Amino acid sequence: MTQNFLFTAWEGGGNVPPTMEAVRRLLARGHDVRVLADDSMRREVEMAGAAFIAWRRAPNRPDLTNASILLRDYEAEGPGGDLIYLLDHFAIGRAADYAADTIDELRRVPADAVVSSELLFGPMIAAEATGTRLVLLGANLCLPILVPGGPKMGPGMMPPVTPEEHAQADGIRNWVADVMARQLPALNAARASVGLAPMTRATDQAAIADRILLAVSRAFDFPGGNLPPAARYVGPLLEQPYWVGTWTSPWSESDKRPLVLMAFSTTFQDQASVVQAVLDAVAPLAVRVLATLGPALEHIPLRLPANARTVVAAPHDIVMREAALVVTHAGHGTVMRALAHGLPMLCLPMGRDQDDNAVRVVARGAGLRLPRESKPTAIAAAITWLLDDPAFAAAAACLGRAIAASEPENALVDALEESALAPPLHVS
Repeated sequence: MTQNFLFTAWEGGGNVPPTMEAVRRLLARGHDVRVLADDSMRREVEMAGAAFIAWRRAPNRPDLTNASILLRDYEAEGPGGDLIYLLDHFAIGRAADYAADTIDELRRVPADAVVSSELLFGPMIAAEATGTRLVLLGANLCLPILVPGGPKMGPGMMPPVTPEEHAQADGIRNWVADVMARQLPALNAARASVGLAPMTRATDQAAIADRILLAVSRAFDFPGGNLPPAARYVGPLLEQPYWVGTWTSPWSESDKRPLVLMAFSTTFQDQASVVQAVLDAVAPLAVRVLATLGPALEHIPLRLPANARTVVAAPHDIVMREAALVVTHAGHGTVMRALAHGLPMLCLPMGRDQDDNAVRVVARGAGLRLPRESKPTAIAAAITWLLDDPAFAAAAACLGRAIAASEPENALVDALEESALAPPLHVS
């Protein structure tokens, strides 16, 4: 039976490929899919075969240039700066605009289910107001603002064991609660704009979701224990952007030096200094280095050592078949792809979900983590250790196999189809 899905999405870099893979999988099952999103996603949506609708009132990134980036790196303003900025200027601060655009589209063509980015509260409000089933799709680890009982994300901590660690975790939990409490007036104003009653806690808005699908593997995440019944893991979604192009190795087949892939964020996170430090670190090493810069660094001048090459983009699956190591910011997609190929990682997190991905890599013995401010000498020493000690590659391969076996291949689409078939759980 054909079902009609309305996706609501935004251009946040690593969240786009998982969204597009979900779209492609539903289309392959014969369903009707529309995507309400930033204009920067138009080409990708239309290439997939889905109908594209642009945000009109809500924030709308027009293209992939650095000048058009809506969400930049605000960690420099203090811990949690990225989250506060996102909530203030997008997720909740502009929820009324996102809700109005979503309601307009649902009135134009009703949907069996709205499938929304877990960070956009406006489409949640729109689904509730129209009595449409709501599925939240998390592109990476579970956010505490979305599922308070899930594994904690943000500071890159191991699960607490000691009294001191529990106290630190409680402090983070209280900080998140305070941040969300400050968002409540804006959330209730957005709800009032479509005739909905106020809520007493901002986190209750996500609780109306009929499904919360986490595009991450249970085998990768730390045990949470308190996920709500609506939440389930569906495994990583590793669609690659259409603009990655092709790649042919510039090195001779007789060159047996190990290949190191540098893969940092496709969006601006002020990463040029980190990338340059890694390039300086590998200069004296007996390795080959391919650095995929992404649109964010396409026009940024870098000092390139003789053993390194740079490209704007390359298909990482192809490159990783030849690689021995990945040096990365530890975005979820890059980490999952590296583990799928059994590759150890040197993680230099720059914010967002990256510290939490990195700590899970390190905890499983599949890599090392260094601060983004690390000097080239420290980076070179870590790279040498990772290449010389086979235990890292063995652990990465073991974790990769566990991730591959953790969730059924059709878990995502099966969950979406189930959601669209049943009557709404929330009340408009």
